[in-house]
Amino acid sequence: MRILHISTRLILGGSQENTVLSCEGQARLGHRVHLAFGPIFGPEGSLLDRVRRFRSPDGREIVTHEIPHLRRELSPLDDWRAYRELRTLLRAVRPDIVHTHSSKAGVLARAAAWAEGGGGGRQGRLAVVHTIHGPPFHRFESRWRNALYIAAERFAARRCHAIVSVADAMTDQFRAARIGRPDQFVTVHSGMETEPYLYPDPGESREATRAALGLEPHLVVIATVARLAELKGHDDLIDALQDDLHAHPDWRLLWIGDGWSRERLVERLLRANLRHRVVLTGLVPPERIPTLLRASDLLVHPSYREGLPRTVPQALLAGTPVVAYDTDGTREACLHEQTGLLVPVGDLTALRSAVRRMIANPAGAGRMAERGRELCRTRFSAETMVAALEQVYARTLESARARPAPGISPGTAPGTSPGTSPGARP
Repeated sequence: MRILHISTRLILGGSQENTVLSCEGQARLGHRVHLAFGPIFGPEGSLLDRVRRFRSPDGREIVTHEIPHLRRELSPLDDWRAYRELRTLLRAVRPDIVHTHSSKAGVLARAAAWAEGGGGGRQGRLAVVHTIHGPPFHRFESRWRNALYIAAERFAARRCHAIVSVADAMTDQFRAARIGRPDQFVTVHSGMETEPYLYPDPGESREATRAALGLEPHLVVIATVARLAELKGHDDLIDALQDDLHAHPDWRLLWIGDGWSRERLVERLLRANLRHRVVLTGLVPPERIPTLLRASDLLVHPSYREGLPRTVPQALLAGTPVVAYDTDGTREACLHEQTGLLVPVGDLTALRSAVRRMIANPAGAGRMAERGRELCRTRFSAETMVAALEQVYARTLESARARPAPGISPGTAPGTSPGTSPGARP
């Protein structure tokens, strides 16, 4: 098959990693894979070098295409130009499958693909698949923007054959907003490279990693892996834990990542006299994350909105206990009181209590992490994800060529049950 993936930005982020791993896995299976994206800029890093370095065992590359006007911000003129650029690309590539990712690319590229063949256009029938990595509408957004986003998603859902959710929570939220038909949705949990988390590099010990960060062996290290951005919860960590950080000289926060809010957050830490208690790594390559998680005693993920927060299963795969806000797909990896502790979003008292409990009982926290490790080992592997997408593509392509706007069987891909991927453990 010739597969064209389209994403808004190729920055270091969960949806982008998901997309790149899908491309790599499909190229290894012998497909001709193309990846299109908008301009990459800012402090959030890029996955483009990884994509360009990739070669499958038989020498296949991932062909990249930059769409000059495909940008995250709302801009009617740029959006129209991006739509035209996408239609031109589709005519040049002539894919069998168009797989869109992220909100802006998801709307524009589905419309373009439908016009160029998904709806029976000049190229004949092609299959159009969209993955929901996280809803653009949410309770922290303005009413008018939510109304616009929901209308756009309803429009786009009528211009694709299948909608892949990285977590069951995504399907629930889209269906609650009356987006798409029930038979369009299938859950394929977001995949990741599990081996670096499951099997430590002998040359990268916990002690050496801590020493490189200036963290002594006896310190209690509470990690957060996220962009330094609004709604990622770094402010909540300051508010919830500042008294404990002053009271416990051996506690440290480890903030892994960078972003537009860095300067503002550093100013907050200085005002609270906590700057010396927080290590900011800045932007780090994804391959360093497993080592940094193993060097930590606890992952705290107080993000206000997610699709499926990849850092939660990654921490569990590395054997690091987890405390997280109970939002979106988080509970599909962090099962409360089983594989970690979930906290109501924005509840600073509960967040503080959960962190204290995990630190006070490391044996109990370790048992939760071990159960999480077993849960995530298969459910969130890249291999499981790619195998599930193969089945979605095959079924969707067959249906797309048979009738105008089909779905796949309700909530499932062949070999799956609602809310699972093939081979995933219940």
